[in-house]
Amino acid sequence: MKLLSVVVPCYNSAAYMAHCIEALLTGGPALEVVIVDDGSTDETAQLADDYAAAQPDRVRVVHEVNGGHGAAINSGLAVATGRFFKVVDSDDWLDPDALAQLMAHLADPAYTDGLDMLICNFIYDKVDAAHKKTMQFHQLLPTDRAFGWDQVHLPAGKYFLMHAVLYRTAMLRDAHLQLPAHTFWI
Repeated sequence: MKLLSVVVPCYNSAAYMAHCIEALLTGGPALEVVIVDDGSTDETAQLADDYAAAQPDRVRVVHEVNGGHGAAINSGLAVATGRFFKVVDSDDWLDPDALAQLMAHLADPAYTDGLDMLICNFIYDKVDAAHKKTMQFHQLLPTDRAFGWDQVHLPAGKYFLMHAVLYRTAMLRDAHLQLPAHTFWI
């Protein structure tokens, strides 16, 4: 069993998916990358297979008929072996230093005991945007400790995007999570 499974839904991502996958591979052998080729018509499937062939103990590939983002996440969750589960889009990536910190936290049973969700800050860096926007939750949530939903008080219009959340895999499975096929955000 891996510590973290990161599902990377890919649809015609050949031009940029390598950056995402290479960044994830810096997470070490406890991190599993599950590339879900969602019926791509470009070289995405071949690139995914090349990664799996080069790193068979760290990269898995699921090929499916195009079902959309939600279906790709469902497929990734079905095969994920990690104790924890995260979705990273193929045009996104994790900073290697931040990923190393995350993996260290996840490897510490004192940190993860009873953990169902982990919420992280992220940087929104849209192509052609003049400035990056840092999404931080430290002003809205308790930090560096476990807390319950009764301590969450998000103002209207504030919510968690999938970029910020990591889940305990068993929790998602126990809840029978099944996203609608073309749902884009979780």
